[in-house]
Amino acid sequence: MTRPPKPESRSRKVPLWRYARLFRRDIISAQPEHLYGAWMAEFRTPFFHSFMANDPTLIKLLLKDRPDDFPKSDRVGEGLRPLLGNSVFLTNGETWKRQRRIIDPAFEGGRLRETFPAMWDAAQAMAERIAALEGQEIDVEPEASHAAADVIFRTLFSIPIEHRIAREVYDAFQTYQRSQPILNLAAFLPLPRWMPRGFRRSTKRSAARIRGLILHLTRERQAQIDAGNAPQDLATKIMTTPDPITGDIFGVDEMVDQVAIFFLAGHETSASSLAWALYLLALYPDWQDRVAAEAQTVDKCDFGVLSNLRVTRDVFRETLRLYPPVPMMVRETVKPETLRKRTARRGAQLVLSQWHLHRHNRLWHRPDDFDPARWQTESGQASAKAAYVPFSAGPRVCPGAGFAMIEGVLMLAHILRDFRVVLTDYPPPVPVAHLTVRSRDGIWLRIVRR
Repeated sequence: MTRPPKPESRSRKVPLWRYARLFRRDIISAQPEHLYGAWMAEFRTPFFHSFMANDPTLIKLLLKDRPDDFPKSDRVGEGLRPLLGNSVFLTNGETWKRQRRIIDPAFEGGRLRETFPAMWDAAQAMAERIAALEGQEIDVEPEASHAAADVIFRTLFSIPIEHRIAREVYDAFQTYQRSQPILNLAAFLPLPRWMPRGFRRSTKRSAARIRGLILHLTRERQAQIDAGNAPQDLATKIMTTPDPITGDIFGVDEMVDQVAIFFLAGHETSASSLAWALYLLALYPDWQDRVAAEAQTVDKCDFGVLSNLRVTRDVFRETLRLYPPVPMMVRETVKPETLRKRTARRGAQLVLSQWHLHRHNRLWHRPDDFDPARWQTESGQASAKAAYVPFSAGPRVCPGAGFAMIEGVLMLAHILRDFRVVLTDYPPPVPVAHLTVRSRDGIWLRIVRR
């Protein structure tokens, strides 16, 4: 049986400088093979002490039972601050709690129903672009990125990606992706705040460009809110929602930080998932036919059509299991802790690897196989409860998790309703992880009308 692509693991110990180079090139293949079966692994260097946690009990402790004792590590944020500033993705403590109290209402169930028509329009636009590519062999990653960016602009600011500023943000973000590794020097060395972080000039330029364009959109929206004629989209909802405790709302500068992470998380992660889902369905045409059969029922912009897309939803879940867009999360200790009888000093780094957890050979049946049917079995549901965290879990679960699941399922249905994706003679894609899990050389498929 053909299995989905999986990168080879590092097979031997390497010195820190070599590991840093491998890590910078690809997070996943830099790790040793035994992590797919370990409950916890410990790493010590002269500069940091870290653990990788795959034990479901330990993950529950970190994410659900005592999340305040294990905040997000600043070391990961070091590489993203030029773009994300002080966004909810990077903050901790009371600042983070205040930001979530303002943001979360925009992504509640009722609001998702209100957002659905904008998602539908983006899916329709994507299907029209796909129609123009009929018969061609294409790299689906750029097409998925285009579609996901369109969703963000339509739902956040009520503008399609064809809008001039939306297109400029999208183009600048592509430049940022190419220049920014997930970690920089400060991730490996505990540098003081005043010391330069060694960002590339292109990284800083593209981040500044993105933030400048977002600032323009945000100021424009604030003026519309003040005039009483703002569209009732996600940006308006977030910018007018007061913190229920303090009564504060986001100012324009703080909103720029939040929009930056909405674009990064909502665009980049969704694009990754959609591209991998299309490849998996080309690899397993029997599942593609089942998704296509469901998609024939999607004939009108009605939130209720989602209830007809159960197989499609399971396919998307399985894609997120095999190719979680964010491959790892990093927390740190605020005081000494005992973890599985090992001592973690204050400031120790705790890595929760969705990539390894979702393929853990002691937690999943046939972990490297593509099997959407597992989501309807007792064993599959039990594994998911213990070891499925594509959007994190607990208080810090991604506020856009429900949004992403609707978007991914809707996009797949719109594509496969009228078109078939077919494998080409290109080599199978090789997963690599930078900002998200992408393919090293693209994901090439042929588009064929049904």
